[in-house]
Amino acid sequence: MLTVGKDALQVERQLKAGLLECPGCGGRLAPWGYARSRLVFGVGKIAWRLRPRRARCAGCAASHVLLPVSVLLRRRDAVAVIGSALLAVASGMGCGQVARRLGRAVATVRGWVGRFAGRAEQVRQIFTVLAVELQGELPVGAAGPPVADAVAAIAAAMQAVRDRWAAAVTTLSRWEMVCAITRGTLLAPSIMTGPINTNHILS
Repeated sequence: MLTVGKDALQVERQLKAGLLECPGCGGRLAPWGYARSRLVFGVGKIAWRLRPRRARCAGCAASHVLLPVSVLLRRRDAVAVIGSALLAVASGMGCGQVARRLGRAVATVRGWVGRFAGRAEQVRQIFTVLAVELQGELPVGAAGPPVADAVAAIAAAMQAVRDRWAAAVTTLSRWEMVCAITRGTLLAPSIMTGPINTNHILS
């Protein structure tokens, strides 16, 4: 599973031109049909139908689904919605209040938070390492519950990314960058990360 840029037409052009690399072996990805379409729900009442592109590596023959940075793997809600819920819970808001604020079911919000909480330490480590690599110093953590610490590490790393590549990442939100860096797997059973550079984040 590979997370790529926001513009589907741009991704299609890059895919056909052989500019996208396999995350497994680094080989060239080529078009290979489409994955099942699904409805994605954004902030408020915004919704759109997503038909993810499939690609196959010319080197190792592995297949990948190309997701835009606006969505996480196997989630019907946009990463902006899920991220805002995690941020609100990290600040002390209850899941019920967050659900009402976002117009989502309480069980849905609890599911996001529960999955994130179960890997909060891993998330904190991933984004703390990224912040240190880019800034050269250890960011000050939240020193609170695991979810709050993980969200604080994300915030520090995303600020470091913006400081390093300000002009290049202005079109992406914090949570879209998180989605790109984790290849859409932030709430998946296993979190993946890739090389952190503008080609990976913005391709």
